[in-house]
Amino acid sequence: MLSVLRVHLPSDIPIVGCELTPYVLLRRPNKDKSVISEDVSESAPIDGYFLRYKWYRIQSDKKVAICSIHPSEQATLQCLGCVKAKIPVTKSYHCSPKCFSDAWQHHRVLHERAASAVNENGNEEEEIFGRFNSTGSGVTNASLASSQSSGTLANGTTPLYPAAITQRNGSETWFEVGRAKTYTPSADDIGHALKFECVVVDAETKLPVGPSSTILTSRVIPAPCPTPRRMFSVSGVDIPGHLDLDGRLSSSGTFTVLSYNILSDAYATNELYSYCPSWALSWTYRRQNLLREIVGYRADIVCLQEVQSNHFEEFFAPELDKHGYQALFKRKTAEVFSGSINNIDGCATFFRRDRFSHVKKYEVEFNKAAQSLTDAVLPIAQKKTALNRLVKDNVALIVVLEAKFSNQGVDNPGKRQLVCVANTHVNVQQELRDVKLWQVHTLLKGLEKIAASADIPMLVCGDFNSMPGSAPHTLLALGKVDPMHQDLVVDPLGILRPASKLTHQLPLVSAYSSFARMGVGLGLEQQRRRMDPNTNEPLFTNCTRDFIGTHDYIFYSADSLTVESLLELLDEESLRKDTALPSPEWSSDHIALLAEFRCKPRTRR
Repeated sequence: MLSVLRVHLPSDIPIVGCELTPYVLLRRPNKDKSVISEDVSESAPIDGYFLRYKWYRIQSDKKVAICSIHPSEQATLQCLGCVKAKIPVTKSYHCSPKCFSDAWQHHRVLHERAASAVNENGNEEEEIFGRFNSTGSGVTNASLASSQSSGTLANGTTPLYPAAITQRNGSETWFEVGRAKTYTPSADDIGHALKFECVVVDAETKLPVGPSSTILTSRVIPAPCPTPRRMFSVSGVDIPGHLDLDGRLSSSGTFTVLSYNILSDAYATNELYSYCPSWALSWTYRRQNLLREIVGYRADIVCLQEVQSNHFEEFFAPELDKHGYQALFKRKTAEVFSGSINNIDGCATFFRRDRFSHVKKYEVEFNKAAQSLTDAVLPIAQKKTALNRLVKDNVALIVVLEAKFSNQGVDNPGKRQLVCVANTHVNVQQELRDVKLWQVHTLLKGLEKIAASADIPMLVCGDFNSMPGSAPHTLLALGKVDPMHQDLVVDPLGILRPASKLTHQLPLVSAYSSFARMGVGLGLEQQRRRMDPNTNEPLFTNCTRDFIGTHDYIFYSADSLTVESLLELLDEESLRKDTALPSPEWSSDHIALLAEFRCKPRTRR
């Protein structure tokens, strides 16, 4: 008989909107008693048996509120300032006085941004939070009433069916909420535990055979929601409404570009990021959180790095297609990588179909460039050593797009408006300074050829794994590298000599350097404090426990584009005292960069 050996979940903390898929290990009733993990449905039984699944929600008569900072903890305090300011109630709960105190610098921003948070009676500062008693009285949870009154249910692949009270045990009531192997918790489940049940069923009699296997989860928690990042106009005027730019963009002829290293699941290990809760590090959670963030930016062009091949095909491409994006992808080459082909990451570029059309795609494989270089300039005896150093599987994806929107003020209204977007992820190994610089130089030389063939604005986005002031950054920003630059000392293959060849003619400028040139405006001084005054770059775009610095950039051709606005930078306080990236709020170890551009009027030739 088919039997269940083991049932478990990747994480026992369920989050609203994040699909739960239990791992079910089975033993077949054949001679060798082979072990399988495939789903066995009623439509495709094995040896006359199939699996029946059920999900239950436990609802207690005791009402529970969840801490807004530590969502796996029950709240004991509520900020009365949030209640009076009509801030969403879920953001007002805290699990301890220390939790409230540690989060205050971040939490007070909610008060400052709420128009009704003015201190009218002078007493709010004295009574800034209220304490719940041990029974939880006074804590309300709006989901309780709605979940108990729910008349029908739909989850997984099963049709709608009536809700049913399965059993009642003391003050607890179990409700059946799903009949598929997977279940996606909803807002109705917040604060409640879930139970998964799996049982072997005889395909002929439709009766259970043997005992059922069950898993009990922790309470369902709401998906953590970070404070929205605002756009700042280069003119110094704060843009209202956060990122709701659709109307303004379509009428003004500007467009937005996002660059974001999303942290490949293959690299998101508990060993590397031990400070991040395991449930927040799981791909089922991170993919939904990343998607919400990316879609929320509403960028016209999206450049992502560290996108796994299977995640591009199975998740990002179809999900972003629903939001009107066309997708292009370049996977890293696999000469060095030794894992599963599906786990190889790459660069993915998306663009809104209503704003742009695809003209051409170029793929840059630095491995091929390394082969050509060694064939051309190095003796045969040195080729193997050189290739071992240069072949690192990194790639770049270059896309030429045509704008579908009009650019006000253009002298040649009938001429096509093209934009060239490069998306790359440069080698990560810090000791290979020569390889980083060579990869960036190779990419720029390719872009120069495209620029020479067409009058086209350039955007160069990505994770360059190079700090401001490094040789790769200097080459991008200044068009050349000083022969005495310290990075040029590391050149065992002689590929950087003479230094005079390390040039390019593209008039590239870093978009975020515009913060340094802005005038006086709301919040601009705060943004400037998050910039390095020596390099005019952000203090960090990558923040972990072991490293904090800037590796990500959006460069643009200043002769044909101007920066209109920029997405605000984060500071270390925004990440809270006790964490780094990734975190429950931010699902990558990098932050997203977003810039709004306008094409300059072109002169007739």
